Amino acid sequence: MISFKLISSALLTSALACIGASTVFTNSTAEKNTLKTSSHLLAGHHAPASRPKKMQALQTSAPDSSRFTHMMLVQGLDEPMEMALLPDLNVMIVERKGAVKLYYAKEKQIKTIANLNVFSGIEDGLLGVAADPAFDKNHWIYFYYGVGGNQNVSHLERYELIKGQLNLASKKILLKIPTQRTYCCHSAGYLTFGADGLLYLSTGDNTNAEEIEGHNPTDERPGRQLSDDQGTTANSRDLRGKILRIRPEADGTYSIPEGNLFPKDGSQGYAEIYVMGCRNPFRMSVDPKNNFVYWGDVGPDTNVPAEENFLSYDEINQARKPGFFGYPYFLGNNEGFPKYDFATKKEGPGQDALHPINNSPNNTGIKQLPAAQPAMIWYGKGESKHWPMVGKGGASAMAGPVYYSDLYTNAPYKLPAYYNGKLLIYDWIRKWMMAVTLDPDGHYVSMEPFLPHLKVIAPMDMKIAPDGAVYMLAYGTNWFAKNTDAGLIRIEYSEGNRNPIADISINKKYGAAPLTVTLSADKSRDYDMGDKLSFEWKIGSKIIPATQVKHQFTKPGIYDISLTVTDQHGGKGIATVQIKVGNTPPDIAISSRANRSFYWDNTEFDYAIHVKDREDKVIEPSKIKASFTYMPFGKDLASALSGANHGNLKYAATEMLYVSLDCKACHTPQTKSIGPPLNEISKRYKGKDGYEQKLAEKIIKGGSGNWGSYPMPPHADLSLKEAKEIARYILSFGEQNPQLSLQGKFRLTEHIGQGTQGAYVLQAAYTDKGAHGIEPLAASSHIVLKNALVQMEDYEEGSANVVIATLNTGYISSIWARNGRFVSFKKIDMNHISKIKMRVQQEGAGGLIELRKDTDRGEIIGSLRIDPGQVKDLKTEWKEYEIEIKPTSAIHDLYITFSNPDKSKTGLFFLDWLYFEK
Repeated sequence: MISFKLISSALLTSALACIGASTVFTNSTAEKNTLKTSSHLLAGHHAPASRPKKMQALQTSAPDSSRFTHMMLVQGLDEPMEMALLPDLNVMIVERKGAVKLYYAKEKQIKTIANLNVFSGIEDGLLGVAADPAFDKNHWIYFYYGVGGNQNVSHLERYELIKGQLNLASKKILLKIPTQRTYCCHSAGYLTFGADGLLYLSTGDNTNAEEIEGHNPTDERPGRQLSDDQGTTANSRDLRGKILRIRPEADGTYSIPEGNLFPKDGSQGYAEIYVMGCRNPFRMSVDPKNNFVYWGDVGPDTNVPAEENFLSYDEINQARKPGFFGYPYFLGNNEGFPKYDFATKKEGPGQDALHPINNSPNNTGIKQLPAAQPAMIWYGKGESKHWPMVGKGGASAMAGPVYYSDLYTNAPYKLPAYYNGKLLIYDWIRKWMMAVTLDPDGHYVSMEPFLPHLKVIAPMDMKIAPDGAVYMLAYGTNWFAKNTDAGLIRIEYSEGNRNPIADISINKKYGAAPLTVTLSADKSRDYDMGDKLSFEWKIGSKIIPATQVKHQFTKPGIYDISLTVTDQHGGKGIATVQIKVGNTPPDIAISSRANRSFYWDNTEFDYAIHVKDREDKVIEPSKIKASFTYMPFGKDLASALSGANHGNLKYAATEMLYVSLDCKACHTPQTKSIGPPLNEISKRYKGKDGYEQKLAEKIIKGGSGNWGSYPMPPHADLSLKEAKEIARYILSFGEQNPQLSLQGKFRLTEHIGQGTQGAYVLQAAYTDKGAHGIEPLAASSHIVLKNALVQMEDYEEGSANVVIATLNTGYISSIWARNGRFVSFKKIDMNHISKIKMRVQQEGAGGLIELRKDTDRGEIIGSLRIDPGQVKDLKTEWKEYEIEIKPTSAIHDLYITFSNPDKSKTGLFFLDWLYFEK
């Protein structure tokens, strides 16, 4: 068969194969000069500081990624915000809704030890936790959270943690920060200590992010004070939009250290302020050697033109000393916002970065502010010409620790010297991590991917433990939600012997009690050849040394299981899995008397859908979603059958495009996340003239204000056609798909004239009601009917060569049948198949074709002998043969074998396609 489609091989390259690869992007000379000029003008912001000179990495290339072992210690967390690493490697984790959890490293278990009464509306909640530097002696733990109740206030509090118990009676309130809870957003709330024992707290601007009309929030009109950042972040007498620095005292109070931004007497502003002019300084760290403060500031979404697209930058900032960092007047490299009059809707000149003035009626502090400091790294929603590696789309910049090798001299898992002196940064939405190289004076030099093989779903926090291991919190897929992929990750680097990689295979994750599960460690591996591995399972209090384990859970509940894999040199790898006992997934079956693999013109396909659920007992037919669709292009099948589709298969390809963007982080199909659910968007706009075009344009340009405070980032790289496809996909959530009867029959005619690439898909799905505290579970089943003409080169397993012959009118692809080789096609329904037609070219020694069941040595159900030959015209010299099939029922793997008794004859003939006939 002559084919005009492009044939290509998709090469899936693992990051682990890129051993030693390191790509470094350095700022242009012009950019470096700009930064240095700004530094000298702005009162020495980037002036040389006391910084260790021996910072340069001893290695010249990034280390082999196979030497990093990552382990999921905990999974299924509910909005984890920050962690505190304790001296015994136990980890305290706080969740936004108020839970305080403690992971016990030795027992490999996590327990909830307290639930604080928090206000968790907007972005507020239990946000920060830090252990006192002298925790091993005083047992002090610090929390920052929005206090539950009617008082609009957030507290910085201290408690004692004794033997895993949080002593609530020991509470000391260090700091009270008044807030507003009328509008969203920006709470920040990160806690960390510097090497000098000072406690740093980041606070968000807590300003109305709505109704800013594409500008910065500086609305000075009467009654609009909650929309004016000049009353918070740019106000020296307000603790919001700041980084605060204090010294905790033993009696539960605090003192003001030397060197904060304002005098201790409070004459110019609150003495606790170290940095002001922040929007949402969500994650920060303090350099352990020079006390430079680094933080990621999550940027706004504006329509103000800038050097790169719009003035909507996220920033990585560096404070070598206290200062004002520009917001709401400046972003990035001190690019200024115009002065916007919200009453007249007119723009005026912006501020002078050297002499910014806050004349807002909502300002209660000084008017003449310190000179604005530029960001160290900044990037917007589009591609960055300065830092192309950061990507594009939605963003949420965060700063992690600065690493120094000599602080981990005897640490068994310390990072290699290559990372000495580098700052680790990451992005919550874009899911990357970078290592930033700094020169001895602290200037930016370059950035490169850090652990690119580790795909963390929304990195939320990063810290380095005393033993040198990197700990990370993964927030998970959806905002404001408990995610199964949210958890605690530990990453170990091994210089010599590499740690094994633990991998758990499990036959069931859900089921009713009693539930018997089979656990296997067979997929665990070790990159050091010849290492001998031992395995240890921990299930509750049981320790089981085995490769495979069968265990019965007798009571409903959620159970954490851990696997530790150890080599003979002491290297260890850990994996965890959760078993949820109490609810059984539904059982869905589709029966049919027709062939379940292929369609033919005008044939009839009958079906019946059967659903059972152990807990639901009675199944409501209206809750079963079923559809029967013809899909012209097979490329849509992967999405249609993935289970991610919302039920309308004609949007399967568009859904793949949608999922590839950053939309999924903010929008779920049915429930509110950070943005509105897709079904609500559809309800609002469905059927209104012109809204498909308007929604498409908004997807491309971005925007805010229609659904609340969160701006939607632009997607400028999408074509209008693609954006319209996504708009139609979103609007389809409001479509009432006709309910397909649970049994019936169809006449197969829709494919006629559509080519051979299409497929009919019958899909059935059901979500149960949940039971015994376990969430509702969904299950689905499907039948795919493909064209009975199958290209030989599409075989699923075998040892034949694919050959492409170029013709004047295109090219033809076939397989070269060689002596002793075979190809196979999996799960073929042989019911009603009477013969198979083949297109063969007699170019070669000839031989025997045999059709076998299930294996290349299975029962022969048909055969064909091909005579030897030699062709002159590749285009025309093809012959069609028929093979009578021995009556065969049920679904089998079909193996096609090729042989010639003369073993010296290698090439036998070429095959183009086969056709299954009724």
